[in-house]
Amino acid sequence: MSKFIIKGGNRLEGEVCISGAKNAILPIFVASLMSESDCIIHNIAMLRDVEVMEQLLTSLGAKIKSEGNGTYTINSNNISHTSISEQLMRKMRASNLIIGPMLGRFGEVKIAYPGGCNIGDRPMDIHLKSFEKMGAEIYEEHGFITARAKELRGADIHFDFPSVGATENVMMAAALAEGKTIIRNAAREPEVVDLQSFLNGMGAKVQGAGTDTIRIEGQKKLGGIEHTVIPDRIETGTYMIGAAITRGDIVLDNVIVEHVEPLTAKLREAGVKIETESGKIHVKTKEQLKPIDIKTLPYPGFPTDMQPQLMALLSTIQGTSIIIETIFENRFKHVDELRRMGAKIKIDGRVAIIKGVENLSGTNTQATDLRAGAALVLAGLVASGDTVVENINYIQRGYENLPEKLRGLGAQIKTI
Repeated sequence: MSKFIIKGGNRLEGEVCISGAKNAILPIFVASLMSESDCIIHNIAMLRDVEVMEQLLTSLGAKIKSEGNGTYTINSNNISHTSISEQLMRKMRASNLIIGPMLGRFGEVKIAYPGGCNIGDRPMDIHLKSFEKMGAEIYEEHGFITARAKELRGADIHFDFPSVGATENVMMAAALAEGKTIIRNAAREPEVVDLQSFLNGMGAKVQGAGTDTIRIEGQKKLGGIEHTVIPDRIETGTYMIGAAITRGDIVLDNVIVEHVEPLTAKLREAGVKIETESGKIHVKTKEQLKPIDIKTLPYPGFPTDMQPQLMALLSTIQGTSIIIETIFENRFKHVDELRRMGAKIKIDGRVAIIKGVENLSGTNTQATDLRAGAALVLAGLVASGDTVVENINYIQRGYENLPEKLRGLGAQIKTI
């Protein structure tokens, strides 16, 4: 297995370009299954999860061509079957997004339960109950799910929780269903809005993404599209924290400023200087920072995907900070690894109490999931000596060219 070796102590300085959003790319890739024409998609990041999604679509019969420079052309005219191998399904959580498009276009799909990072319970119930309400029959046995619908019909659906995946799955199914669908208590994330833009570009009629109520008027058929994926707000936030934790000076290019406002507000509260303009964020930190408290919430609250990285930063700020994790119950797995580096963190249920220390120390660590791995890399940037981060396959699922980008900012990091 590959690993990162980081020699800490270098202040990050310079400019970095943010890649396309992983959590927008994956639903957009599966949405291309709903069209029989070419879908041209720009700003695709070269990530492990994207590779797996490409394999998944290809296994169904889709033709995918990389045009270079992050542009892909996907043609799903000749889909040959409606079942996906268990091996592919278990490689990532977002593989469950295949259900909506396949039900909408073909009326049938068979999948294994999806895999992905083990950060907590992410049940499929909210997805499956919604499809049943739209007229699908769901069969579950021996770890597999089969969904069939002679005619998928629009429905009025209210989510118990604003699940991003369920919102996207139902949006896609409803785009080809008969009649109108209303999703209430929908997820409001920017990636949901980007999926709406993609679907509407194909000829769908979707309104309300970005609010808690989305309305979809089903269409008989969808066409091709050319679309550019939004920048990755979690990658943006990770580099913003990289500037803060190394007390550095970074300009981030190709960003949507509004998408990282929850993090920007908290970093400013801690004393980080942040200047914004259209498409750019300038993060500059020299002064002593202050401890802060955060509580993770669905968008537009503070994102759970930024909690581990912020914890790494708070571990270096004198005073006591508190993090309350409300989204995933297993999202403190990075705490033990940060403690190995000298961080002082106490866990009480879903509450983490962080007492900042003067110095972190390099040691051998293991990434337990994607964002936990990013947190360990950030901690390694300021730790004394060498930090080894193993299991970097998790990190490569969601960060494009992370060591190369960090070296471009002055970090000493290499892949072994």
